Amino acid sequence: MAHHVGLDPHNPAEIAKPNTGWIWKTFFVLVGITALEFVFVFLMDPGTLRNAIFIILTIFKAFFIVAEFMHLKHETKGLIWTIMVPMALLVWLLVALITEGSYINEAVFNR
Repeated sequence: MAHHVGLDPHNPAEIAKPNTGWIWKTFFVLVGITALEFVFVFLMDPGTLRNAIFIILTIFKAFFIVAEFMHLKHETKGLIWTIMVPMALLVWLLVALITEGSYINEAVFNR
């Protein structure tokens, strides 16, 4: 009797090929965004624009991590909007506080 190993997914002798392409894609996207953050941090003068760019890139990185590793991109649109709208408002608040904080620092200490 010949034992034939077919392409049966229930056959324990068959080892599936690893699907690591999406992991490498995610890795290179995150490395690219991080490298871009380093470029902006080290080449731009300190100020509100540099901070805003850095915050925006960090938010993109965080969204990409949540979408890929926490599988948010596979959820319903309502859940995605429920998470994204408050986060966008928090980013707006953060940028506004940094802008106002730098203005107050200049107004109070640079007389």
